Amino acid sequence: MLDHLIRNATVVDGTGAPSYVADIGIRDGRIAVIAEPGTVAEDATTGEDATGLVLTPGFVDPHTHYDAQLFWDPYATPSMNHGVTTVAGGNCGFTLAPLNPDRPEDADYTRRMMSKVEGMSLVALEEGAPWNWSTFGEYLDALEGRIAVNAGFMVGHCALRRHVMGPDAVGGQPSEEQLAAMLRLFHEAMEAGAWGLSTTQSSTHSDGDGKPVASRHAKPAELLALSKAIGEHEGTQIEAIVAGCLDQFADEEIDLFVEMSAAAGRPLNWNVLTIDASVPERVPRQLEASERARKSGGRIVALTMPILTPMNMSLGTFCALNLIPGWGEILGLPVEERIEKLSDAGVRAEMLRRADSKEAGVFRRLANFGRYVIGDTFSAANEGLSGRVVKDIAAERGQDAFQTLVEICSNDQLRTVLWPMPTDNDPASWALRQETWGHEDVMLGGSDAGAHLDRMCGAPYTTRFIGDCLRGRKLVGLEAAVKMLTDDPAQLFGLRERGRVEEGFHADLVLFDPERIDAGPATLVHDLPGDSPRLDSRAIGIVSVRINGVETIRDDEITGAIPGKVLRSGRDTRTVSTK
Repeated sequence: MLDHLIRNATVVDGTGAPSYVADIGIRDGRIAVIAEPGTVAEDATTGEDATGLVLTPGFVDPHTHYDAQLFWDPYATPSMNHGVTTVAGGNCGFTLAPLNPDRPEDADYTRRMMSKVEGMSLVALEEGAPWNWSTFGEYLDALEGRIAVNAGFMVGHCALRRHVMGPDAVGGQPSEEQLAAMLRLFHEAMEAGAWGLSTTQSSTHSDGDGKPVASRHAKPAELLALSKAIGEHEGTQIEAIVAGCLDQFADEEIDLFVEMSAAAGRPLNWNVLTIDASVPERVPRQLEASERARKSGGRIVALTMPILTPMNMSLGTFCALNLIPGWGEILGLPVEERIEKLSDAGVRAEMLRRADSKEAGVFRRLANFGRYVIGDTFSAANEGLSGRVVKDIAAERGQDAFQTLVEICSNDQLRTVLWPMPTDNDPASWALRQETWGHEDVMLGGSDAGAHLDRMCGAPYTTRFIGDCLRGRKLVGLEAAVKMLTDDPAQLFGLRERGRVEEGFHADLVLFDPERIDAGPATLVHDLPGDSPRLDSRAIGIVSVRINGVETIRDDEITGAIPGKVLRSGRDTRTVSTK
């Protein structure tokens, strides 16, 4: 007896092969039968007619930060609504474990760091997770049996350093004994199921005290020692961030990535490759790392987003504007002092100069303030400005755009919501994306889902991309698009029997209407612990999501089932060769 039978579905199996119509039978969480319509002899407990609907493997999101959210939201919303059945967490060097049991204050430090660097609500972190673990294995065990999605986690370098070195992890170097202890801790984490190491050396990553996070102080020898340890465990990976990820790599950053991947004998993925036709030299430079890695016995994979992610900005709360060189010192001042500084024409001129300098890297994209749209406003002085473009308002006032934007925000005590219009939405940039997606070391992803909650909403990239492929720009065909979202990341992570519609594979499946599939606009909701805000987006055209054979979504509504698995290295992942 089958548990469920899906009849007459148009199957796009994840391999890139042409679609076909079939009946799909599910039993005990796996795909038991794929057959010509009407030929399945077994009875099924439940069934449905999927005529006109597309059935694909569940989407795999390779870069999320759901490490904390899964405790209060086992459904990983909105990702699961948009067809994501497997998430990779623990990225960028930041994890909630291990925690040193002899220093209870480390949990508070970790929460404040995650709030600052990943834009998570501090109240939600404090109230929404139990914080009852010490080892990485105990953290994984705390999630086991209570999540709807499948989830695997890297172990964060910052947590390893903090556990062993305490406060000296920020600014200090480990002794031989401390490095040995860090390696023992790392081996224990991988034996418990960690997918490998995540680390950051990015200049944008600072802790809750405003200091560079712990892993930024690590020297190459420490990173290479950890990389070698990865190679001793089955089904492991590296995820790493350096300053050059935001624009263009320095030679020493490429050298480091190549050496880490080669030392581990494992793929290294980084986030995120920004594709912009106005900076044509960026893509070749970034992919030079991949070319050099292959020659040295490693593999480096660049993640890139297939959509333009809508973002909220503000001069009042921490956002990407704070990361422009020289801006963080001003935007970190108390509100009244900040307004006073911003009202100084000389200060604004210097801020603009720094924002348009080469050192600003990819953040130069944010410096065209005339292209910003005014979002929510909060004062009578700004009545009627919501939805208007700053350059139009500036022209009416006879001012430059940045002065106008500052005045509007100051009227609202800097609470004004700002929407930067993307500068890379031109045909040339989309053509460059189409070309770049075909590179063997480029993979779609980088949603940051679970992070930067009130500033961006990358989780819906799956449905928005497929909708664009079917009814929009049509840069790739449906079969290729599905492969990019399913089998490609599953293969990179070595997921066992996931990522394809194939007999014997886990029944992680998405059923959708090809005429409607899309993502709704990002809207601000207050549904986190402590009534904290986040951006959400409804899925359009998703009929059903099944994870390990159990339906978790029906018509964009959560069923309440929690059939997800904590995916552990070795058991649930195989080693992916870099050769």
